This record gives sequence, structure tokens and C-alpha cells, in this order.
Amino acid sequence: MGGGPAGLAAAEVLAEAGLAVTVIERMPSPARKLLIAGRGGLNLTHSEPLERFLSRYAPAEPRLDAAIRTFPPQALRDWCDALSQPTFVGSSGRVFPEAFKASPLLRAWLARLDRLGVRLRTRTRWTGWDADGALSLAGEAGPETLRVDATVLALGGASWPRLGSDGAWVPVLEAEGIAVRPFRPANAGFTAAWSPLFAERFAGAPLKRIALGLGSETVRGEAVITRDGIEGGVVYALSRPIREAIEAAGEAVVNIDLRPDLDVAALARRLAGARPKESRATVLRKAAGLSPPAAGLLREAARDLPADPAALAALIKTVPLRLTGLQPIDRAISSAGGVAFADLDARLMLRTRPGTFLAGEMLDWEAPTGGYLLQASFASGRAAARGVLDWFAVR
Repeated sequence: MGGGPAGLAAAEVLAEAGLAVTVIERMPSPARKLLIAGRGGLNLTHSEPLERFLSRYAPAEPRLDAAIRTFPPQALRDWCDALSQPTFVGSSGRVFPEAFKASPLLRAWLARLDRLGVRLRTRTRWTGWDADGALSLAGEAGPETLRVDATVLALGGASWPRLGSDGAWVPVLEAEGIAVRPFRPANAGFTAAWSPLFAERFAGAPLKRIALGLGSETVRGEAVITRDGIEGGVVYALSRPIREAIEAAGEAVVNIDLRPDLDVAALARRLAGARPKESRATVLRKAAGLSPPAAGLLREAARDLPADPAALAALIKTVPLRLTGLQPIDRAISSAGGVAFADLDARLMLRTRPGTFLAGEMLDWEAPTGGYLLQASFASGRAAARGVLDWFAVR
């Protein structure tokens, strides 16, 4: 149930084992979120060492460890090669298909599934089980039931509802007594109280080559100023701790280093060397090397900038930004929350529904952008399929 990466990965493993497999997708075509993800260059996985890679899934790392170790990033790259869709490692360590988009990979994958005999049904929604345990479906021809030997639910989270991940399955599982952690935005932007002038001038402007810090965690990269806050790669990387701080205290104060390539002393020397008659804007642009959005952000933090070069350098290196809320979940790249792992056994099978396995983003895990989301979706789908095969062997 569900034609995203997790569902299709499960279908492939099961079909290769000789089982008759049907993929049921509620949208008119499968893997729509995958196609959207590929618009900016499909980031499939990451090339960093496996132990560091696995740490990105904390606190759910122990529950995803076996699935990802069995199907690690290199295995995903090998799988792409077998579909004649070779990959490459970008300068950031992220892995992309050479075609740099999702559609060729998806076409090749669907063709393989078709050759394996996988049947695809679209425009059909799973609505639960009937009194006899058969699957209840709602399709174009109306309600129907379907008897199967095993089911893999890969129904997605609650971000991007227009692409099929709307969380409509939550009440069905909760009615069965299955614990579902509330969905919250992950890899999403946060709100900040910009002044009207700053928001008007810089909404949509990038902050390049910065570092964002919260507590002991610091991430380098880029961000984008929005009309009501901030989003982008460095924000997504710290999405979980920022969200948790806001949930606990109503706000999170992060620090932005606008020149992470320079230490405070070196930056202070540059500022001290500015010509006496240069305007403050010129000093920030030439001596500090700040872009207009970065200089504007600095002035948002301190209307009266310090005249002392050392104090100004210290501020540039630690610009405080108060974040007060989360952008809506339908604007998030992914979602946190989902079915609690405690309700699943080691095969990803529901303890209260033998023969029903879960995979993908409907499980209670999250990860930053960078290839971690897709890697875990592929790996958990394949793990759920192996769980089905193991269950068939021992039941």
C-alpha cells in the first residue's frame, strides 16, 4: 500500500522472491514526491562514513540501523547502476544520479517492476480492514475488499499532502490501538519577527557560506530569508533541536556566523583597517565581506552596531536570531512522528496485526536533508519485504 520509494522497494524485493505483488497507490501515478524531489537534482544518499551517516537518524538510529546496514548508501548506488542510472558524488558529499533528475530513474525502476510482474493500481485508497481481516479499499469503482497473504503499508508521512502524503491513515491505525506519534514539520523553515523593511527588501534572498549554531551543534551551509522567517539547508540540518526548543520554551535562539571562514581576531583586523571616511555599509561590504542580506540581518540583530572593531567582529561571528514558530507541515520537506517502533517487531511487522508490515516515512523517524530521507525510505521498504519473507518461512 503506497507507491513511493519505500513501497516500490518492498515490491521489488518480494517480486524478485517470486511472490505475486500488487502496489496500490491512491494518486494517479506513483512516486510523485520522488519526482518533486528530483526537480533540484535528486539527492539519493550521502557518501560520508557509515557510522556518521547512521548518526543522522538519532534518536531513531537504533531502530533503523539494521535496515540501513543491510542496504547502505553504496548498495543504493549499485542498485542505480543496475538500472543504467549511474551516480556521482557532489562536492558536498551528496550522491546524485548523473541525469540529475528523478524521471529517468523512476522510468527504469517501473520498467523493472513490470518485468518482474508487479501489478500497479492507482487512484485507490486503503481505508483499513473489514471484520474478516481483508483489506478495505476505495477506488474509482467504489468500495471493495481484497484478501492477501501479507501487506506492506508504506503510506508516507504528512508533508506534501497534494502529492499523496496526507496522513489520512492515522485514524485507521489509532482505532486499532496502534500508537502514532503526532506529525510535526521536519526539514522546514521557522518564523522570525522581521521588521517590515527587512522582510520587504530581503524575502527570498540567500545567506551564503554561513554557519548556524544551537547549543553545541553548528552546521555550515546556506539559508534563505523568507517573508516571515528563515529556511534552507543549515536550518533543516538543525530542524529537530530547533523544533524541540520551541516546543519546550516557546522560542529558540540560534547564532549565525556570517563569516565562518575567519576567526574573530582576523575579522577584527580587517574591520580596523577600514578607511576612516568609509560608511558603515561600505565597511560591512568591503572589510567584512558581507552581502546585502547578511548586512541587513546584522542590523536586524543590533540597530546600533558597535564602533569597536573587535565588538563588531564578535557580533558578525555570533548574530543572535530568535525563532518563535514552525512553518506549517504542508510546507515541510518531510515530517517527524508516525507509528511508534514499539508497536513493531524486529521484522517491522505490527505486533497486533500479524502479516502487516510498515515502512518509510509513516514510521516514527526523521532525518535532515542530504540523502538521508530517501536512503532510509529505500532501506526500510526492503527491510519490511525481508520481514514478509521471513514471516512466510516460519509461520
